[in-house]
Amino acid sequence: MGALDASSLRFSSGRPFIGREDPRYPILLSLIPKPPERLYYAGNPDVLKHPKIAIVGSRSSTEYGRWAAFTIAKRLSEHGVCVVSGMAEGIDTWAHKGALEGGTPTVAVLGSGLDFCFPKSNRGLMQEIERTGLILSEYVDGLRPTKFTFPARNRIISGLSNATVVAEAGFASGSLITAECAADQGREVYAVPGNINRKGSIGCNKLIADGATPIVFIDDILAGLEIETDIVSSLGKLMSSDEKRVVAALMQHGELSLDRLMAETGLPIGALTSIVTLLEIKGVVTTGAGKVFIPRA
Repeated sequence: MGALDASSLRFSSGRPFIGREDPRYPILLSLIPKPPERLYYAGNPDVLKHPKIAIVGSRSSTEYGRWAAFTIAKRLSEHGVCVVSGMAEGIDTWAHKGALEGGTPTVAVLGSGLDFCFPKSNRGLMQEIERTGLILSEYVDGLRPTKFTFPARNRIISGLSNATVVAEAGFASGSLITAECAADQGREVYAVPGNINRKGSIGCNKLIADGATPIVFIDDILAGLEIETDIVSSLGKLMSSDEKRVVAALMQHGELSLDRLMAETGLPIGALTSIVTLLEIKGVVTTGAGKVFIPRA
């Protein structure tokens, strides 16, 4: 079925949907070029109220890519961020699984009608997402996935989200289309760095070379959303104002030498050394190779 056939079927479904004039229609999605007129759904549309991050990547994933997708999704979900992905094989699947374990509902955007599960092996995952989260499509029931519908749905994945994370991608990965959509929509693009001698990492490394933000610490994404992580929230009341100043500088820069930390905080080196020692005892910071940094999950 071609692109015109797909388009002509979009308005003939009896499924519940969210239209462009519906107050539930996501504001971020409404801002993209050619937003979908209708979002057919299964599950709870209130999930769309959460801040959202897209996690995408190759279907032919490696153990490293699957670990990255699962771990990033779980960490985001633990902090109330809704993970959006496409429920495809590989990275998408592990992103949804990590999100489910983290506790915040996840959103799957399909490139078909909601009565199709692709791949079929994700039937159980699809049922779990529908039960606890939300499944979306701009296509009516009965429409099978095609080479036209998958690229089209990628703009929805990125359009729903504050930012897009590419966990693993080869040179020709479809997830690069999602990253391009995100960039065109003015959204931040993150990429997980990979080995330069591995074909499956070429896409992510190229994204970074072209200006995507490399993920060094997972909590950098949370910082971009201005979400306070448990490092600060759980210990904040136990830290002095100078200790909080040091932690804030490290949260902003990831890691700093003592000289740089002194310049950032304005604290004298003697006091700074004592503060770093106390923070290390509390388990808030770690030191090594002449630098101070925050250990993050």
